[in-house]
Amino acid sequence: MPKGLGKIGFIGGGNMAEALVRGLLAGGVAVGDIVVSEPNRQRRELVSETYAITVLEDNRRLVEDCTTVVLAVKPQIAKTVLSDLCGSLTASKLLVSILAGVTTEAIESLLKGEPRVVRAMPNTPALVSAGATAVCSGRYAAKGDLALARKIFETVGVVVEVGEGQMDAVTGLSGSGPAYVYTIIEALAAGGVQEGLTADLARVLATQTVLGAAQLVDSSGEHPALLRDKVCSPGGTTIAGIGALEDHGLRAALMAAVTAATRRSRELGKS
Repeated sequence: MPKGLGKIGFIGGGNMAEALVRGLLAGGVAVGDIVVSEPNRQRRELVSETYAITVLEDNRRLVEDCTTVVLAVKPQIAKTVLSDLCGSLTASKLLVSILAGVTTEAIESLLKGEPRVVRAMPNTPALVSAGATAVCSGRYAAKGDLALARKIFETVGVVVEVGEGQMDAVTGLSGSGPAYVYTIIEALAAGGVQEGLTADLARVLATQTVLGAAQLVDSSGEHPALLRDKVCSPGGTTIAGIGALEDHGLRAALMAAVTAATRRSRELGKS
């Protein structure tokens, strides 16, 4: 059970905030120690009914009530939301931002003074407690703030600490990465259908193959290339498939996807 988190508020009640709420509750955080603010009435009602937590419409009231505030809105409205909170986020509050591309420096400049800011980049598998999150500190973050942020995100997966200069690359890799994997699963299943499997059976096999392969990389500690080589018998089926992947540029395409998403993250930060 996470300890020392205090009262946690989420500005924005979307999927990522919901995943974190679910993880915190499962980890033993009391219902009364979690608050969400959300402008959409239907979403407010859904979150309130599902988790029995306090859900507000007023961001300022949430900030007043909480010691840790997680900013979980779209990057495009960050300036509007933060400008309205200028003066409310005092040195007694920790702001944890999960906004893609928005630096701690940009957040600090909008809030003025010396706000305590930690930046985090989680991903959507947090919805099933299998997320990957990177965190970094702003220049005014107090001792222990990064550890506190880690506790929040460890309720929904794995957490790593990085320098802020690496956060855009994290966004391009793990932040956007689930979408690349979904595309791979879809393509594997389509290949199975093309070769005579039913769509349902192909999807089950493709999904479990990706899941099992990832678990084997994680549990074995071996480099993915070594594990791949163990499957590639000379003149066998797998090496023929690997050859086709290389011919069609899968490796280059995935690397290019990470680079493109990283570049877009940097663009969002500048805007």
